[in-house]
Amino acid sequence: MKVEEIRVLGAEEINKRLDEAYAKLFKLRLQSATKQLTNHREIPQAKRNISRLKTILREKELGIRQVQDYGG
Repeated sequence: MKVEEIRVLGAEEINKRLDEAYAKLFKLRLQSATKQLTNHREIPQAKRNISRLKTILREKELGIRQVQDYGG
């Protein structure tokens, strides 16, 4: 999920997706421990997704909004 897509979500929706991301990470770790994980790069991707969600949630809590104007 991209940062722009996350920023348009509300805090409740971000928390819901964060819970889903933690569940996915748990599932991936369990698969890794039982040697059932086929793509080992999914674990760092899941961690990165959790970090994105938590960062944007914290920005919303603090009232920080990084608006990027690319100009044209």
